[in-house]
Amino acid sequence: MGDQDLSSELAGQGYQLTGRHSAVKLCYWTRQSLVHGRDCYKGRFYGIESHRCLQMSPAIDSCNLHCRFCWRNQGWENDAMMTEYDDPEALLDRSIEAQRRILSGFKGEATVSIQRWEESQAPRHIAISLTGEPTLYPKMNRFLELCHERNITTFLVTNGTNPDGLRAMNPLPTQLYVSVTAPNPEIFRRLTLPAHEDAWERLQESLSIIRGLKTRRVVRHTLVRGWNLGWVDQYAEMDLLARPDYIEPKGYVYMGRSRQRLGRDHVPSHSQIDEFARTLARRTGYSVLDESPESKVFLLGTSNEGRYLPGLAPEAASAVG
Repeated sequence: MGDQDLSSELAGQGYQLTGRHSAVKLCYWTRQSLVHGRDCYKGRFYGIESHRCLQMSPAIDSCNLHCRFCWRNQGWENDAMMTEYDDPEALLDRSIEAQRRILSGFKGEATVSIQRWEESQAPRHIAISLTGEPTLYPKMNRFLELCHERNITTFLVTNGTNPDGLRAMNPLPTQLYVSVTAPNPEIFRRLTLPAHEDAWERLQESLSIIRGLKTRRVVRHTLVRGWNLGWVDQYAEMDLLARPDYIEPKGYVYMGRSRQRLGRDHVPSHSQIDEFARTLARRTGYSVLDESPESKVFLLGTSNEGRYLPGLAPEAASAVG
């Protein structure tokens, strides 16, 4: 990631670089939460406070898929376990510092309460989902450990093609997302453009692994009209292999670099996601627990029990940073 042109381009897109291979970027919903008091669907589904959520990646230049629907930069990634990487202790501190820099200008806005802004300075949740494949970061265990020591909950989003990385993960994140974005090998190959020929087999292996992991597990289906929307029985087969706590069918959003590869006509309607979600629920025996029309996403599960994250101890805020 030492290329200066690339660094400048990322900085111009709002990324705060926190090392040679890591970055933080303000989430749309963090701003919405601060300015308008509106949380993202993860707040609705799981109780996340969006104004206290930090979005980052320790592997900004490492990914083994090149998904057509991805809104991030592509074309320069390492596709294997990183041999150079940022120190996890420094990474966590720098990520929090970067978030504070990003949010500094919100303090004086008329619609932002000073209490809410002060809360935003002490992140309670880190979404390891910004860009890249985080399981390619060799120090993920230590990074998760550091977050949890500070009472910061963690969501980690993986494309599921690094089963060895999942096996080695200890501690586990508070919530593990696995993206299942194709119903069969052919669509997977054409839609995600994997770097490795056995990527589909690796994904199936990961789904078997997560079935036994002792943390909250979510399978997410990002659905692109004309590409991977449909084939409910095949998705159901994979969901039943993984037996996650929750399933999230979610519509593709036309944004960022994905606009160079897909068109507006590939964005499904909420009603199309609704039909898919309810059919999938019937096939898997899950129930439709909730939905967020604004984000075109549904939440499927077997129970509402344990759906919301446990609250942090009062001293957690002072422990951060």
